[in-house]
Amino acid sequence: MNLSNLKIDKSWALFLDRDGVINRRIVDGYVHTWKQFEFHTGVKDAMKILSSVFGKVFVVSNQQGIGKGLMTEAELQVIHQHMIAEIEQAGGRIDKVYHSPFLEIEKSIQRKPNIGMALRARKEFPGTNFKRSVMVGDSISDMIFGKKLDMVTAFISVDKISIGKNHKLIDLAFPDLLSFANLFTSKAMYSGENYSDTKLLIR
Repeated sequence: MNLSNLKIDKSWALFLDRDGVINRRIVDGYVHTWKQFEFHTGVKDAMKILSSVFGKVFVVSNQQGIGKGLMTEAELQVIHQHMIAEIEQAGGRIDKVYHSPFLEIEKSIQRKPNIGMALRARKEFPGTNFKRSVMVGDSISDMIFGKKLDMVTAFISVDKISIGKNHKLIDLAFPDLLSFANLFTSKAMYSGENYSDTKLLIR
């Protein structure tokens, strides 16, 4: 797949996972407070670029820390308000953040890889077309979510083994969000099977 052939413009929507894509993931834990929230390097610059390319930008995030009683909805909203504000100050935007508070064992349609959050986005933003959307995430659950909706999937990872094992779910792979965003600022499109910290994989 080559993004240049897709002719991505303002009619397209971008769906982003949060933890691991926008901010650093806490291993075996959850971001409970704004003080614990740390943007990945280059994310604010990436969001500025991507906001100029895509007509809508959504965040879709599983947050079962709420379901476990480790944080409240109000605490999560504070985190997201600060996140959006800093991205806007850097020249980017997020049109809406959707989250699922449900536990994995509940099998809620709202929890990725199920598609409830995307359906909510389409209901609130009727022009959203999943076939003209890109899902960017750092987990295979994100990739399944995107494929269920016929989205283009972009995997954020430096783990070539994970990419190889799941190549049918992954259309594109990048080491970070800025590498994905920079594709839209360059006339050069990298392609092929080689994957490194400075190149992307297009299948």
